[in-house]
Amino acid sequence: MATTSAPAVRPDLAAHQPSAAMIWTALAVVYVVWGSTYLAIRIVVEAQIPPMLGMAARFLIAATLLATFLVVRSGGRRLRVTRSELLGAGTVGLLLLALGNGAVAVAEQTVPSGLAALLVAAVPLWLMLLRVGGGERPRLLTWAGVLIGFGGAALLSVSGGDTSAKPLSVGILVLGTICWAIGSRFSPRLGLPKDPLVATVYEMAIGGAAMVLIGVLRGEPGRLHLGAVDTKGWFALAYLVGFGSLIAYSAYTYLLANAPISLIGTYAYVNPAVAVFLGWLILDEHVTAKILLGGAVVVLGVALVVSAERRPRAAAVPADPAPPDPAVPPAPPAADR
Repeated sequence: MATTSAPAVRPDLAAHQPSAAMIWTALAVVYVVWGSTYLAIRIVVEAQIPPMLGMAARFLIAATLLATFLVVRSGGRRLRVTRSELLGAGTVGLLLLALGNGAVAVAEQTVPSGLAALLVAAVPLWLMLLRVGGGERPRLLTWAGVLIGFGGAALLSVSGGDTSAKPLSVGILVLGTICWAIGSRFSPRLGLPKDPLVATVYEMAIGGAAMVLIGVLRGEPGRLHLGAVDTKGWFALAYLVGFGSLIAYSAYTYLLANAPISLIGTYAYVNPAVAVFLGWLILDEHVTAKILLGGAVVVLGVALVVSAERRPRAAAVPADPAPPDPAVPPAPPAADR
């Protein structure tokens, strides 16, 4: 990912083949930073900041800061987009942020951050089912991974009895992961702005505005008391703005435009390890054997799916071999992780 101090990706350079180093750097950022955002979101909602309004502030502030940086760096013309590009960015912002990330924040009022991350680990499985709906025929190993992964998700869904998680919150979280998967799957087809950073600005701005509306409909303004928010809550919100949005979400947008979706989906089974560890270390969240088992099953299922999808498919007819899988960057050296 390009951070706010890195060279911006220009529309006229978008056609260039992205380097493996850039793709793996962006993945590393999403792996680690998004794993920590589950903890930050939990701290925000525990600090009595209403979830939708808190996440709206996160994305609207980040969009304003990123837009200001782009204008100062390249001028106002940098932010010009067509109507279709604006519509595409708005659709992604609604699905990924307002409905996807918003659901995580609402659910984490009762769902521990580690459990939330484990449930979100099912995103690659939803992505695979969307591909099936689009007419693709996955391998048997892929189907095995899907069945195993959903079994783990089901185990996690009933583990609420061992935690403070409520079934409704778990259901909201699952719906949010489906919205995130839909947005991720169809993002490359929506005609987004060619500059990933510009696309990020509009996605965060529109998604954040939608969150304000949803928050108002949920009656959140009446529950917002700024004086009651402690320093820890403000610090967590600032972390979400700077690291979770400006850095990690920009990295994810870059990946959606430049990397295979099967590779992008691997973040979902790295994030839980980070989230569970930080939740246990900082918030003293109770990690039960059922949660660990369910999480391990989800990770196994997703790993099988990704492993199967990265293998070249054998040619069905020798005279007309199947095209190779989209270019997947080589695995990074161990030191890159």
